[in-house]
Amino acid sequence: MRLKLVPQNTSFDFFSRWKLWLGISAFMMLLAAGSFLYQGLNFGIDFRGGTTIRTESAQPVDVGVYRGALDALELGDITITEIFDPTFGPDQNVAMLRIQAQEGEEAATATMVAQVESALQGAVPDIEFVSVESVGPKVSGELIQTAVIAVVLAIGAVLVYIWLRFEWQFALGAVAALVHDVILTIGVFSELQIRFDLAIIAALLTIVGYSLNDTVVVFDRVRENLRKYKKTPLKDVLNVSINETLSRTVMTSVTTLLALISLYVLGGDVIRGFVFAMIWGVIVGTYSSVFVASAILLYLGVKRDWTKPSNTAGNQYANIDA
Repeated sequence: MRLKLVPQNTSFDFFSRWKLWLGISAFMMLLAAGSFLYQGLNFGIDFRGGTTIRTESAQPVDVGVYRGALDALELGDITITEIFDPTFGPDQNVAMLRIQAQEGEEAATATMVAQVESALQGAVPDIEFVSVESVGPKVSGELIQTAVIAVVLAIGAVLVYIWLRFEWQFALGAVAALVHDVILTIGVFSELQIRFDLAIIAALLTIVGYSLNDTVVVFDRVRENLRKYKKTPLKDVLNVSINETLSRTVMTSVTTLLALISLYVLGGDVIRGFVFAMIWGVIVGTYSSVFVASAILLYLGVKRDWTKPSNTAGNQYANIDA
C-alpha cells in the first residue's frame, strides 16, 4: 500500500471565497511593506560594508574558538568561514573573517585590526593575518542596487515568458504571485530582523523560480481544460485544474521542505538564513500558486480563442500520486 499525502481524486472548492484569499494576501503584503518601511532590514556585511580578514595558522580552524575570542570585542556582525583548497599544505589552515563596518568609520582602523589580532592570538598563538581588506559604504550601496535590479529583471523576464507561453491574463497572475512571494519574504526578514545579505538575494531568486514552476504546472492544466471543457465556467475549470495537479503540488512542496528543514537544523549558522528564506518561500510560493495566481486569473477572465489548434497537452507529471 502506497502512502498518499493527497487522495487520488479530490474535489475541493478553492474559489468559494477567492476574494477573501486575495484580501488576506493584500493585507499581509501591506504588513510586510509597513514593517520594511518602519524597521528596515538588518543588512549583513555584504550591504552594510565591513572588513575582510584572511588568517592562517598551523592549528585546525575551530569556528567556535574564533568566535568566542572575538565576542568580547563587541564588533557586531561577524562571519567566520574556513577555506578549503587542495593546494594548501597540511599545516596551512585558512579562515576568512568578515566584520561589519563600525559606526563612524569608512574603513577598518589599525586599532580595530590590532584588537582582533590580539584576541585571536590569545586563542590561537601561531595565527597570522595574511590580508586585510575593507568594503566601504559606496560599494555596499552598489550591491544593494544590483540586487534589486536582479530581482526586478527576473520578475520582468517571467512576465514576458508567461505572456508568450500563455496569454497576458496568465502572465499578470503569475507575476502577481511572484511579487506576493518576494514582498512577504522581505517582510518576514524585516519583522524578525534576520540578517539580510547576498545569500538571501540568491534565495529570493530561487523562490521566484520555484513558485513559477508551481504556477506554470497549474496554468498548463488550466489551458488544457479550457479547450476540453469549452462551455464550463472559468471558476469550475480552475477548480478542476487545481484538484488535478494538487497531488503533484503537495508532494513537491513536502519533499522540498523535508530537505530544507534538515539543512536548517543540521547545516549550521552559515546557511541558516538562506535555508529559512527557502522554507518560507516554498510555503508562500505553494499558497500563491493556488490562491493568488489562479484568483487573479479568475478576476481577469480568459478569452477562449478556439480558432487555435489544440496541440498542447498538460504537464505529463501533473497527476503523480502524492
